[in-house]
Amino acid sequence: MKKITLLVCLLLTAAGVNAQQEKGIIGYNNWLDNWTEFKPHKVESKEPNQILAGNITENTKLLKRNVYVLQGNVYVTNNAVLTIEPGTVIIGDSETKGTLVITKGAQIMAIGQETDPIIFTSNKSMKKAGDWGGVVVLGDAPINKFGSVGSYNLDLDPALTVYGGNNEASNSGVLKFVRIEFAGKKVKGLDSFNGLTIAGVGNKTVVENIMVSYSGGDSFAFYGGDVNASQLVSYKSINDDFKFTQGVQARLYNSLAVRSSYLSSNKDGSRCLEVKGYEKKNETDFTKKFTLVSASNVTLLNDSEKIKADIQSGLVKEAIYVAENASLELKRSVVSGFNPAVLIDSKTEINSANLKKIKFEEMFFNQCNGNIFTENNKDNTDLENWYGNSIFANVYSHTENQETFVDAYNARRPDFRLKLGNITASSGK
Repeated sequence: MKKITLLVCLLLTAAGVNAQQEKGIIGYNNWLDNWTEFKPHKVESKEPNQILAGNITENTKLLKRNVYVLQGNVYVTNNAVLTIEPGTVIIGDSETKGTLVITKGAQIMAIGQETDPIIFTSNKSMKKAGDWGGVVVLGDAPINKFGSVGSYNLDLDPALTVYGGNNEASNSGVLKFVRIEFAGKKVKGLDSFNGLTIAGVGNKTVVENIMVSYSGGDSFAFYGGDVNASQLVSYKSINDDFKFTQGVQARLYNSLAVRSSYLSSNKDGSRCLEVKGYEKKNETDFTKKFTLVSASNVTLLNDSEKIKADIQSGLVKEAIYVAENASLELKRSVVSGFNPAVLIDSKTEINSANLKKIKFEEMFFNQCNGNIFTENNKDNTDLENWYGNSIFANVYSHTENQETFVDAYNARRPDFRLKLGNITASSGK
């Protein structure tokens, strides 16, 4: 498999003074070491010796010494806590499309370790996206639907998939050092599950160091709530890497999305970031908050060695889509290899009030066929003038070679070059 260079840092000079401007994923140490897996197809599944099925109604602990098969829809209910030991493997059953649902009021304590992550994966010998359901975590933080509640049912029990409420600081548990692979089953006549669905979850919930690979739906989907998330990795998703909707107030930090030109789920293409104010207008309470995503040090990369050809053949779409009434603040981030980098909903009037809600600052846009456009509009002069203003410190490049930009400090460090499986990155803080 080809080697990709992630553009994660940039050396800038301001007013004759060297100014370190870190862009993209950062860290003194390579936080992707040990717990991530960029070639999950080649990892053999262990044989399960325990079955998870039905409802979990009391506090339960899954042990590393066992391998669990997730059969059908498994619900953690009755305010129970599901604790998962570091290194535990849970295998989603493809025949029954196993799905784990942490219901409203319950908690998951999936606290892996950097050298011993918790793994959710497929039980098929030839693994592929959509082999099993996924992981769903539901809470009682605010959403902007009427009645302040929603139901994430698809083919789940609607009585057990209610989410939303008034508790911004609610706690649905901890997900840390976790991998979710080959999830995202397709529900006939409906939609696909996501690798990890976070719905109505409050800001006391911990969402850190999670990798979702080869999801048949979105890798990470946030429906309402108040969420802090960091060190998330989305790899080769069929649908969006990060989806935000239903009034979620989200803070995303130091995260990575790697897309393929050849993986997409719909005619509009799949995106790295999709930021929507709501899902359905007729179900939305416009007196409540719209979606606000504040993100920094994010790297969004198209994994292609022939990006121009892929763009010309129509295989590549925008990296970021911002829908009507949604707000996005993106800083110190890298967007490389898309068509264009950003697309703003055609329903969004381009004026100073709206553009103040869609911020791009200290960005590095590279090898993109256009930077920031309005949907169905080829004239982006107003947007170029706005975001090209020097006060935003955005940088645009079309480097032909997959060159890594590093700052002067990191160039002096012997350990600045990082290996991400088949991917090479440079990172520093």
